[in-house]
Amino acid sequence: MKKLIDLVRLPTTFVAKHIAKIMEPSSLLRRISIDPAICHGKPVIRGLRYPVESILEYLAAGDTIEDILAEFSDLESEDILACLAFAAQVIKTKSVYVYPIAA
Repeated sequence: MKKLIDLVRLPTTFVAKHIAKIMEPSSLLRRISIDPAICHGKPVIRGLRYPVESILEYLAAGDTIEDILAEFSDLESEDILACLAFAAQVIKTKSVYVYPIAA
């Protein structure tokens, strides 16, 4: 198993493409919890009140894993990978409809 700490130095797109090779997705998904009493039932990282949605928004805005870990010291690189694995699993199991915006 590759050292996950080395992944912090890699581009996020590389990490996202190789999650399955680095760590079993099922073990990553154990880091994501859903509790109606925490963040209105949104998926969060290890019950820490960091919504998966927020971490994905940081990544989509161009932040690196390093940037996120520097900003939130109680997160680990595996937490960020868990968010990506969770997003991949959701996309596999649900249909997403994109509606055009009226001009």
